[in-house]
Amino acid sequence: MLSTLTDEGRKTLKVRPERLREVNKELEEMGARVTAQYAVLGGYDFVNVIEAPSNEVMARIAVELGARGTIKVTTLPAIGIDQYVEMMGANPPRKTD
Repeated sequence: MLSTLTDEGRKTLKVRPERLREVNKELEEMGARVTAQYAVLGGYDFVNVIEAPSNEVMARIAVELGARGTIKVTTLPAIGIDQYVEMMGANPPRKTD
């Protein structure tokens, strides 16, 4: 998940930087787990690697966090390389005439 702080979010983090860790705990309560988190420079403020049991859980998290008005989020569902290679090998392309 890529996230960008809103003006309100920047104000919150300036006063309470520990809020980042509190939100991570809230994600766990919603059924996901933050496995890595980075503050970045550029078009986004944070890169968050989150494990969730389904895309539906991530969609709910994105809506819940976005509804607070402190961040804008972009989710990027990912497939592990081993799983991807297995998937690609399991169903070879069919010839079409």
